[in-house]
Amino acid sequence: MTYNSELQTDDLNLPTEDQFKQREEIKDKDKPWMLSVLVAIDQLGNAFAGGNPDATVSARVGYFNAKPAEQTGVKYPKYWQQLERIIDATFYPLDGPRHCYFSYKEDQYERFQRGNDGFRAMLGVIVIGFCGLAYLPIRALVKVVPSLSYENRT
Repeated sequence: MTYNSELQTDDLNLPTEDQFKQREEIKDKDKPWMLSVLVAIDQLGNAFAGGNPDATVSARVGYFNAKPAEQTGVKYPKYWQQLERIIDATFYPLDGPRHCYFSYKEDQYERFQRGNDGFRAMLGVIVIGFCGLAYLPIRALVKVVPSLSYENRT
């Protein structure tokens, strides 16, 4: 095996420097501390379920629904669609429609992993468990603090 020191960045299909800068600007906006903690927990759940530890569950689900099955090699498109419905419904008061899709677009330069059947089962348990617990508290929080509602931010 030889090392090719003349390998160009274009050969790797990496994002451009401008795309990285734009992404960092989005990430660097002032986020409340608690939101950062919640994102970290979300990434941990994704890693436990066989996904990229730098991507969120929502972005992973959004990716496998946004891309055609032929492109991603998805074996169970209805599985990903159901997870997206559950997550989108849970976060609707905070983010509005298409939470998973927009999460994927924010993380579109990440590498997304389907995982094997066992990991996908674990992902389903994580999504259903978390969303089942968070559904009503999120709605109550938006009623108590209306400024958190996506409708009040648009």
